[in-house]
Amino acid sequence: MRVAVLYGGISAEREVSLSSGRQVIAALKSCGYEVTPIEVGPDLRATIDALTPAPDAVFNALHGRFGEDGAVQGVLDWLNIPYTHSGIRASSVAMDKAASKLVFAAAGLPVAAGGVMKVADLIHNDPLPVPYVIKPLNEGSSVGVEIIRQGDNRRAAVAKAWSFGKVAMVEEFVPGRELTVGVLGNRALLVTEIVASQAFYDYESKYAEGGSRHVIPAEIHPKATAEAMRIALAAHDALGCQGASRADFRYDDTHGEPGRLVLLEVNTQPGLTPTSLLPEQAALCGIDFPALCRWMVENAACRA
Repeated sequence: MRVAVLYGGISAEREVSLSSGRQVIAALKSCGYEVTPIEVGPDLRATIDALTPAPDAVFNALHGRFGEDGAVQGVLDWLNIPYTHSGIRASSVAMDKAASKLVFAAAGLPVAAGGVMKVADLIHNDPLPVPYVIKPLNEGSSVGVEIIRQGDNRRAAVAKAWSFGKVAMVEEFVPGRELTVGVLGNRALLVTEIVASQAFYDYESKYAEGGSRHVIPAEIHPKATAEAMRIALAAHDALGCQGASRADFRYDDTHGEPGRLVLLEVNTQPGLTPTSLLPEQAALCGIDFPALCRWMVENAACRA
């Protein structure tokens, strides 16, 4: 079976995707697949040409815009090539923080207070009581995320330097701990607590060696564990995800347990780097990395 691996891409998460892709390529080769690595750049025609003749399946190891937002999924559906992970609709909605938040709220899942606002309006006034969070609508891996805290005078500077469009998602800052839950198909795996080496779980904390510590399974109240796994699977289903996903949470236990869970987002293309969370959870569930990649290929399909 011939599997093409798409990796790299043109988003702010290119380096993450390159790392994921290298891991996936090695894993699939160890499983006996005939692997065609395709490093994706700005020339879409070159990518389409590299997919000719069509492989039996595409392993989509792209991250960020144009990789997990439905764009490449639409191309693969058009070419009638089965691919891993979610289809156009689930990918595009999950990548759009405003749209996905509406879906989660409609499904009765807990989300943070706040909404979309014009970045220019941030220059003059705080839109919410501090602390609060400012996020790009369509980026992943914490790219562009800013936390405005009590006594912080960075608000206007952040707004003036903003390079992610004219609007942003502004939400309450939820105190407590960072949790994540991986989902494979119809199964939630485990709950991981992420303890960042910095005050905030930013891009560096996610991907640099030693940037964070993973506590797995998370040492939290059993009711919170069960609820986080329920919400992760419900969010996966509400978006219409297929294959693998990963739900990220804030867990506020500052006033005691079982505490408050807030769903932040669902990643339809979870990282597959050496420091990534989904492979770590799968391994503790008895699914090593080659087996995880094989499962994804076996569940590849045209998603339209």
